Amino acid sequence: MRQRLSLRSVLFHVTAIAVAALFLLPLYWAVVASLGPPGEPPPRTVAWWPADPHWGNYVEIFRLVPFGLYLRNSLLVVAAAVPLTVVVASLAGFGLSQLRGRWQRRLVTTSIVLLMIPAMAVWTFRFRVLNWLGLVDSLGALIAPALAGSSPLFVLLFYWTYHHVPAEVYESARLDGAGIWAVWWRIAQPLAWPTAAVVAALTFALYWSDFSAPVLYTFNPALYTMPVGLQILRQMDATNYPLLMAGAVVMIAPIVALVALVQRFFLRDW
Repeated sequence: MRQRLSLRSVLFHVTAIAVAALFLLPLYWAVVASLGPPGEPPPRTVAWWPADPHWGNYVEIFRLVPFGLYLRNSLLVVAAAVPLTVVVASLAGFGLSQLRGRWQRRLVTTSIVLLMIPAMAVWTFRFRVLNWLGLVDSLGALIAPALAGSSPLFVLLFYWTYHHVPAEVYESARLDGAGIWAVWWRIAQPLAWPTAAVVAALTFALYWSDFSAPVLYTFNPALYTMPVGLQILRQMDATNYPLLMAGAVVMIAPIVALVALVQRFFLRDW
């Protein structure tokens, strides 16, 4: 029996490592490609490591394009948008979970329908709203969607978490004299930290990789973010493959680091 369990454990870990390696290989090859000689075209064969790594490619992209400025703008946007999204989506999801009857069903259905609307369908409407608020051509235009929870998906994730908490837990808190804000902050939110971590990671990836909003709502090049900077680098020299891959690695690295950090929360016993 023990040998059978041991064999299953070994097979499970081997399979997990193989699947992880399969997903990490593209990222590894991107790093390898970014270390090639400047001006080199895309390789036709798989290269596991360059014979002469050119680490200076990462310095060169910051010289050709003001990536430092774009990196600062992206960090400012996600630093404001991520906590705002988590708080607003959590409050909306908690309020939705406290409703009963058809109003809850209607709002959940509405949220699902909103998820089906393409993003480009609201570009004109959002521009008019941002222009009315005086946020066009500022970083505020990129952060403003966080005030609405950024996406109905995030609200639904919190709703699903709070909805599965027994109603007796909330009722006990109210009987002890806790108000609605105290119930959310002291009872509901501590039970939803894994969901908050997931929403934070998804929000970071959403705003960090957003290309359309900076192009549509900002006109000053000093307000551009990393995705726009990467496109500018591509337009400057579309055939310089190592430099393009170096820019892509700089773009991807923070998301990979965040996922590695958030993974620790998933492994905790809440």
